Amino acid sequence: MNLKQLRERHKLRTVDVASVVGVGESTVRNWEKGRTIPTLSVYQTEKLLSLYKCSFEEFKVAVDESQKLALV
Repeated sequence: MNLKQLRERHKLRTVDVASVVGVGESTVRNWEKGRTIPTLSVYQTEKLLSLYKCSFEEFKVAVDESQKLALV
């Protein structure tokens, strides 16, 4: 599961994620396309994991899967 699938699993829009975490919507899209890796504070990470209802390990796997998309 990549970051986009993780977000869509909870029927969230990129703007919803960006608003809660405190980043730009384009930042969320870049994460999902594997263009950039999330660099978040501990508090932002906590908010994101809570929003996605996932563990850090699941989030890490999703980041890795999203990075693979950029290589295609």
